[in-house]
Amino acid sequence: MSTKEQILEEVLVEEQVGLNNEIIVYNDDVNTFDHVINTLVRVCNHTSEQAEQCSLIIHYKGKCTVKTGGLDELKPQCTGLLDAGLSAEIV
Repeated sequence: MSTKEQILEEVLVEEQVGLNNEIIVYNDDVNTFDHVINTLVRVCNHTSEQAEQCSLIIHYKGKCTVKTGGLDELKPQCTGLLDAGLSAEIV
């Protein structure tokens, strides 16, 4: 393996490790579909279709990963979801 290939491989591994964080939203008996959809669009920059699909998964499966990325990016988004009354956590 050449030095160039080795460095490229190390960079790719670092990028993958940095994106292992996820925001998971859990189902509850309080929030409506519309509220969850609107919150995902506003806070996580989802399209309407993405937010609707996530809300259905949350409802039927009990939880859904709504966003992945670096911890610095996810913290304010998770806080926004919590402030809107959704049950969410970063894992």
